[in-house]
Amino acid sequence: MQTRDLILTALAPAIWGSSYIVTTNFLPGHSPFTVALLRALPAGLLLLLLVRQLPPMTWVPKLLVLGALNFSLFWTFLFLSAYRLPGGVAATLGAVQPLVVVFLSGLVLNAPIRLASILAAALSIAGVALLVLTPAAQLDTIGVLAGLGGAISMAAGVVLARKWQPPVPPLTFTAWQLTAGGLLLIPLTLWTVPEIPRFTAENILGLAYMSLIGGALTYILWFRGLARIEPSAVSLLGVLSPLTAVILGWLFMQETLNHYQMIGAALALFSLWLGQQGAKAPRRGSPSNPLSAAAK
Repeated sequence: MQTRDLILTALAPAIWGSSYIVTTNFLPGHSPFTVALLRALPAGLLLLLLVRQLPPMTWVPKLLVLGALNFSLFWTFLFLSAYRLPGGVAATLGAVQPLVVVFLSGLVLNAPIRLASILAAALSIAGVALLVLTPAAQLDTIGVLAGLGGAISMAAGVVLARKWQPPVPPLTFTAWQLTAGGLLLIPLTLWTVPEIPRFTAENILGLAYMSLIGGALTYILWFRGLARIEPSAVSLLGVLSPLTAVILGWLFMQETLNHYQMIGAALALFSLWLGQQGAKAPRRGSPSNPLSAAAK
């Protein structure tokens, strides 16, 4: 595993962590489904114009599955949990994704299930909980199920995106998935938002950032990393999203950092290191990259 690949992939969840500030400051009052649609579809269509390559018909079913798991279903569950749960609870539920990826990778990719990977995933959950969970947080059954559904959806998307690797560059693969996810969001958005929303200049600026930077650029880096790095190691990078959100809130929103949050940040970063060590350890009698055969 190259350090450069890890750093480039880590930029994606770090940038995703800025979505909270951008949404609250540039897109207040808009439907999350509208924002999700305008985040995915324009980015996908723009990338399609750049790559000028449509997927073969044999790949369309797989792309619809990946688009649904990584974008349509994931964002729907994410917004539903965000509406019904405090942000800390939703983020903690989302942090179970690395643990799900570990077991799905073993089931789908025949990847080894290592103790270090399980421990790293558990530590990442604990770290995120300390980082964003407050004692006053209240639970809601539908919100909890949606939060877990979002984590499972994204975990399945991570694993299948590694298994289904088309013979095209990451830029093209990203364009296909973003477009598929955006198209699947159209009927959901029309159903929940019957009236055409009006956008100010600030709204358009926020949407441009969410679509071009938080959408196209980050997912190019994310899917590029999935093609090169073990999924269990990539999924652990997701802890950088709440970590970045907390740091940006402290820097720009006058939010405070307590000792528990600092301990949580340290645990989250340690889980990243431990997960990378687990990913480096090959199986006895196997090649250094045990996923290479499964990914073909």
